[in-house]
Amino acid sequence: MAREATKKISPVSKSILTTAKDMLAGGVMDKRGYDKVVKQLGVAPQNAQPMTSDEIRQLRTKAKMSQAVFAKSLHVTTGYVSQLERGTKRPTGPTLVLLNVIQRHGIELII
Repeated sequence: MAREATKKISPVSKSILTTAKDMLAGGVMDKRGYDKVVKQLGVAPQNAQPMTSDEIRQLRTKAKMSQAVFAKSLHVTTGYVSQLERGTKRPTGPTLVLLNVIQRHGIELII
């Protein structure tokens, strides 16, 4: 019973997300601004893959970071990282996107 990482969004929200992606690609908006838009919409981009608690823990240990340092890199609380690693919460929105980036390119890309 895997939960979906994305939720169905309205046409208006989809348009806003597309515009934000274009602005990010064009250099008009920075990553932080894009993440804020995604967070406000409460969606994860379609290409963000769900991650298990074990995968998240492996990313952190591979980066040789404590939960507190890893949380700071993701702009979330240490408690949230702990919940992700225990599997009591699943990452969504900007956090899921950042975890996907770390998985593909390494932690160095975001710090």
